[in-house]
Amino acid sequence: MQTSLFTSNQNTAAEGATPIANAAGAPSELFTKLLVAQIKNQNPLEPSDPSQFVNQLTQLSQMESLQKLAQQGSANAALLQSMQAVALGAQVGSQVAVRSDRVNLASQPVEAGFSLQSASSQVTAVLTGPGGGEHRIPLGPRGAGDARFTLDPARLGLAPGAYSLRIETDSKETPATEVYGQLSSVKVAATGSVMLNVAQVGEVLPTAVTQFNGRPAAQAN
Repeated sequence: MQTSLFTSNQNTAAEGATPIANAAGAPSELFTKLLVAQIKNQNPLEPSDPSQFVNQLTQLSQMESLQKLAQQGSANAALLQSMQAVALGAQVGSQVAVRSDRVNLASQPVEAGFSLQSASSQVTAVLTGPGGGEHRIPLGPRGAGDARFTLDPARLGLAPGAYSLRIETDSKETPATEVYGQLSSVKVAATGSVMLNVAQVGEVLPTAVTQFNGRPAAQAN
């Protein structure tokens, strides 16, 4: 009876062979030990087919190649993330537009925007505070394309805090909202992801940024 490469028979266990789970060394070293054990403990009257050893060796070689490819891919991904962090770090201080459905209001006005596929005769910005209360801000008719508006906490009577933001239209279109703010910092999170800290929004992924608008004139000089 043939003995599988990945199992050991009772004779091997009785001779004190090291279990696979506790074996140390590279996969190729482990394969060699298992191959020797398999040949040593095979039934002399029913020897294993040599082609099985070749197939097993081929499978192991493929596995090692995939492991090396995965390791190289992880290393390349880490390098790209580091390069991305450095490149974005050079943009700290720039004004950016971020795709976001939330906004942090303090005392200063905040610019926001959206884009419509078709014209709407009545557009409303809806802010929902931490307590669930809604503040509806009429924006009037808007044509198709990009549109911007200003959230002025003092004029609108909005207390400082974090609000969710959405746009309602009479055409039932629900466009994504953008918030404009300054890129204040860039960091690499514990998970390896690059995170951006944008004023009036908070932490976002780089993919949330839709525009880089440069530094204000006072900073540029």
